[in-house]
Amino acid sequence: MTSDRLFGLGGRVAAIIGAGSGIGEAVARGCGQQGATVRCLDIDGDAAANTAEAITAECGTADAGAVDVTDNGAVDDALGQVMEQHGALDIVVCTPGVNVRKPLVEYTDDEFDRVIDVNLKGSFHVLRTAGRLMASRGKGSIILFSSIRATVVEPGQSIYASTKAGIVQLVRTAAAELGPSGVRVNAVGPGVVDTPLTSQIKSKPLWREAYAAKSVFNRWATAEEMVGPTVFLASDAASFVTGSLLMVDGGWTAVDGRFDPM
Repeated sequence: MTSDRLFGLGGRVAAIIGAGSGIGEAVARGCGQQGATVRCLDIDGDAAANTAEAITAECGTADAGAVDVTDNGAVDDALGQVMEQHGALDIVVCTPGVNVRKPLVEYTDDEFDRVIDVNLKGSFHVLRTAGRLMASRGKGSIILFSSIRATVVEPGQSIYASTKAGIVQLVRTAAAELGPSGVRVNAVGPGVVDTPLTSQIKSKPLWREAYAAKSVFNRWATAEEMVGPTVFLASDAASFVTGSLLMVDGGWTAVDGRFDPM
């Protein structure tokens, strides 16, 4: 099989949730470049429409809609509409996430609920709906976004880390349950990526430099660097990959200690 057939997404329908900005936007455009028909979904419908327009102008076919992942009915409607309109739903990618950075003992119930609702419950809503639709067709690839925080923690990110670890367990369980129906489920685990979610950190020089130093490349990742791993998991190149957490962290979780041996 040629590399074009292995990694190409021609003839497939992809719904990218979070496509209005950051990693989701980059992934939506990457799927379009690989030939997929892309439905761009985001809580900001106008931002999703802008991404869809860019994909159509650049390389392919895309449209857009608004969805709030915390609203299960809205997720059902959004993905159901993709299936109804295109007769297929081959790929679903879910990228939205929020964070409240503060010590665990200072967290309020409202802050806890907000992070859990978007990151973990929202991912669950997407996974459940996509899993049902894909299982009925006997095929599909679902990709959720976890984080390095699923495996390593940092003071001030207790609830965020909990949600990202929870996403990994959702992925593993769904992979086991949906595999017999031909549906693959995986997660991507980014390190520190230059997106709107991390703008607060990057605006502070000491934090920016400290985070960069945790990568063996001594830099942050770009949103575009999440595209290749995600397209891989969506494509036939990953036909025997399911239940996995693919770390895309510049070596962050592999290295512990000095970079220069004594």
